[in-house]
Amino acid sequence: METLQSCSSDSGVGKTCVLLRFCDSAFSTTFISTIGIDFKIRTIDLEGRKIKLQIWDTAGQERFKTITSSYTAYYRGAMGIMLVYDITSEKSFDNIKNWIRNIEEHASADVERMLIGNKCDMADKRQVGREKSEQLAIEYGIKFMETSAKANINVEEAFTTLAKDIKAKIDKKSGPETAPTVIKPNKNHHEKKVSSFWSKCSLL
Repeated sequence: METLQSCSSDSGVGKTCVLLRFCDSAFSTTFISTIGIDFKIRTIDLEGRKIKLQIWDTAGQERFKTITSSYTAYYRGAMGIMLVYDITSEKSFDNIKNWIRNIEEHASADVERMLIGNKCDMADKRQVGREKSEQLAIEYGIKFMETSAKANINVEEAFTTLAKDIKAKIDKKSGPETAPTVIKPNKNHHEKKVSSFWSKCSLL
């Protein structure tokens, strides 16, 4: 199995809600800040293969930056990263470039990235237009999508798209005749042969 790892940006942009919506089909109006790093796992069917997604949720608060920065190996082990901002908070969008620099410093050079504008159901409070976000995505050569964890808009599509991009990159590297590669997310997982793949994704 291949592993998808996902990361997020500022606190309060809704990355934990996006994760809960995707993995548990749930949404909570109660705001609880992520402490350090948390993760969930979900297995999906993608193009006839089972893909196990290990999705990491990082804390966005300034006081947790020392915790996050100590996970250099964790960043480098990520196959995919979602950068999440809140469309009702221009500040969270402006900070995306800082998170991209953090990724460039700590993550693998070929990590798949996606820009996510969350809370698109709150159009009446929008501070960040789609065109501005699309231009930023073009500037960094990454895909962009608006989501709503509350209204369940594009959450499934965002994770599926990122997983497809990761799978395509892995398939291209391994070639059609190469057996599936097993990637151990951490020292507690033991290597074993499987027919599906394990993908590691981070929410920043």
